[in-house]
Amino acid sequence: MFEAKAVVRNEAGIHCRPSAILVKEGSSYAGKIRVIAESGTCDLTSALECIMLGLEKGAAVTIQVTGPDEEAYALKLVKLFETHFDFPPR
Repeated sequence: MFEAKAVVRNEAGIHCRPSAILVKEGSSYAGKIRVIAESGTCDLTSALECIMLGLEKGAAVTIQVTGPDEEAYALKLVKLFETHFDFPPR
């Protein structure tokens, strides 16, 4: 298991669209992913679970990845959690 930390940077936090992107990425991974926040945990298989964490800008999360290329995948997820999403893209 590899563990990495991230801080949400998006102005609106992790709402519907960012959570959909995170879940799409998490669902494509062959191993297990666990996101831990002060408000709870989720495994990135459900956008609703991700939204229910209530991750606002500045929220800290711990990402645990178990499986193939776990370090690289965890760092990829850190980048997504720290992305400044802009919808629609400019």
